[in-house]
Amino acid sequence: MSFPPDIPIKADSKLRPDWSKYLNVEVLYCNFTERTGQSPVKSYMVNKEEYRKRIIKISGSIFSRYGFKKTSMDEIARALKMGKSSIYYYFNGKEEIFKAVVMNEANILRNELTKTIKAVDSPTEKLRNYVFVRMKSFEKLSNYYNAIFDKNLDHFDFIESVRTKYDREELAILRLILYDGARKKVFNVPNSEYTALAVQTALKGLEVPLFWKRKEIDIENRLNGILDILFHGILAK
Repeated sequence: MSFPPDIPIKADSKLRPDWSKYLNVEVLYCNFTERTGQSPVKSYMVNKEEYRKRIIKISGSIFSRYGFKKTSMDEIARALKMGKSSIYYYFNGKEEIFKAVVMNEANILRNELTKTIKAVDSPTEKLRNYVFVRMKSFEKLSNYYNAIFDKNLDHFDFIESVRTKYDREELAILRLILYDGARKKVFNVPNSEYTALAVQTALKGLEVPLFWKRKEIDIENRLNGILDILFHGILAK
């Protein structure tokens, strides 16, 4: 096989001609930019990110319904109306998708907690809002809480880091609220670290029944009971 003498052949192209010099790439680039308002590279990156978000969102609902173990890549592909090979372009497999789902839900919870705390000025209301939003997120963020509680997922390396980060961030938020309340003389808290740990322990005591028996307990009354003890104690005044 021979090529026109004026068409260069790249050394690593296995005798494929380099046609790039004959394509007006600059014109194509400008036309695309004029039509869409974006560069081709930026548009590609945006589309890829949108597809990733769609995969994470739909996969999250499937994991939440069937659990990690019973969810298959075939089910995810059917729900997305995509071929499995297309999904593998964005994620290496089911485990990586689940990790992305868990981290996405962790960010959602973090943003909601930050928003609800900033919505009020009173330390008492900050703590009340934090407790209610945190404990009522189980239904909506079930994959995140699955990662925290389900021992069958212990073999994933990222799970332990998620659990550790979850505990550390919660203690930091609680200490900040308690410190602010003590500074404003709303709370009598000699040691915010120990008090934050006590509050976290009390909340964790509700996690298991709430997680496994969501429809069987009155979460409102239980949370109010914990907050009443926290704010007023059990000693007669």
